[in-house]
Amino acid sequence: MDAQTHSPDSLLTDLIGQWHGIARTWFDPATVVDESPIQGTFRQIGESRFVLYEYDGTFEGNPLHGAAIYGYNQWTQRFEGVWVDSFHMTTNIMVSTGIPGDSQLNVQGTYLVEGSLPWGWRTTIVVEHADRLTLTCYNRAPDGPETRAIEIQYHRV
Repeated sequence: MDAQTHSPDSLLTDLIGQWHGIARTWFDPATVVDESPIQGTFRQIGESRFVLYEYDGTFEGNPLHGAAIYGYNQWTQRFEGVWVDSFHMTTNIMVSTGIPGDSQLNVQGTYLVEGSLPWGWRTTIVVEHADRLTLTCYNRAPDGPETRAIEIQYHRV
């Protein structure tokens, strides 16, 4: 089934709930280095137009925890987000700004790696239907192409 087209507000609302799935991680495009169960929750923050995404899983048997806040800025007509976790962003808070014109959540930001220029990171969330979504993250070295880093296939609990 093809992904549904959503308005920004309906996409954020459709994310709300508890999700379970499988997370796959790549460090290079040819090899999955980890495949682990993951659970996530999206919830509205009070009466605001923001959602808080919290997740728990493992990476190579070690606990992995993270959180992101996503919203839609009506003035810029772009999704925005902030993200922290216990593996990728251990000392960074990554701020991401959306790519205009998408009917899916699609944000990109940068993060720092010691001794390097900033790296790029793009996150997409596609609602396949009411009970299935795919969250994909893409990494970009300072002098390299964008490559898939993480893909989570979620189903609603």
